[in-house]
Order: sequence, then C-alpha cells, then structure tokens
Amino acid sequence: MSEVVLRPAARADAADMLALYAPYVLQTTVSSEYAPPTLEVFCGRMRDYTQQLPWLVCTVDGTIVGYGYAAPHRTRAAYQWSVETSIYVAPAWHRHGIAGAIYAALFELLAMQGYYNIYVGITSPNERSMKFHKAMGFIISGAYQESMYKFGQWRDVLWMGKSLRPHEGEPQPTVPFPVIRDSPLTARVLRQAAQRVHL
Repeated sequence: MSEVVLRPAARADAADMLALYAPYVLQTTVSSEYAPPTLEVFCGRMRDYTQQLPWLVCTVDGTIVGYGYAAPHRTRAAYQWSVETSIYVAPAWHRHGIAGAIYAALFELLAMQGYYNIYVGITSPNERSMKFHKAMGFIISGAYQESMYKFGQWRDVLWMGKSLRPHEGEPQPTVPFPVIRDSPLTARVLRQAAQRVHL
C-alpha cells in the first residue's frame, strides 16, 4: 500500500518543488510569472517565507506530488494577520484530494499561529479553481479587472477569502511557524490532513 506523507518542506525538496511548479509558469495562467525562477531564487523564497509561515509538501512513496504555502498578504503592519496561499499539484495527481489535504493542514496551522484571514488570487477564467475554493470555505472578495497580462491577453484576477477565526477584540502577535513546526500538535495536524488523500 502506498504511503502518503504531509510534512514541512525542506531545502532538499526545492529542486523537486521547482520542477513541479515550472509547467504552471510556462503553460498556464495560474502563475503570474513569465519564466520559472532559478533554483537559487526559489530557495531564497522558501528561506524568507518559512521564517514565519508554513510551506508543506505532500509525498506519495517519497515522491513530491504537491506542495502549498502561505505568504504575507501585504507587508505593512496592519495586514500582519492576513496571508495569501498557493497550492500546486502534479497533473497526474489531480483529483486525489491532495490540494484539499494541504489546505486542511494550512488552515489549522495558520489558526494555531494566530492568523485571521487567508486570501487567494485566481486568474480568470478558472471555474474549477473557483468551485474548489468555494468547497474549501472561501468566498468571493472582489476582482482586479484586467490586471494581469499573459499569453497575449489581459486577464482579471478574482480574489477569494476565508476567515480562520472570529474577528473579535485586539489580535495578539502571530507565532512564527518554526516555533510550532516540530510540535506533537503540528504532527497530528499533518497526519490527519494526509488522510484526506485518496489514491
């Protein structure tokens, strides 16, 4: 029986993650980049973001089949309790619950850290992604009309958001992910989320 593992990403995963991401850049409008980043740049992103936020990989029998992460929504102080998320799954592994498993883990981990909001930008048209995010509890927040130009066409970017907790009282400072990364609670969250994957 195949083994599914959901775990924090490591530097050694970067090349495989980049290989999974590159076709999204070159062949789709899911990514707003024109060219895949170099491995050095990709590792720099991982290093910078994971000082505060989780990057997760999903493996099947040791092979990375998907990954997802949180990044700052905005850099100014008042936005510090909001993040943006991105998830990429290898085409051969679509419809196996991998994206849902990664999101389930991110929701719990980010809530544990003290975050309140998650946002995702979806290049239009992408009905499949919209339906998926609605099923995961996101609601439409708005759109940036004709804000992205790729493959010879101006495209709208639809924004969807999800609340992780009630917006009551003054928020406390968020906890950096490395503080909880190796905790038993994080291990339980990742283990339970991995059970959502169906092979």
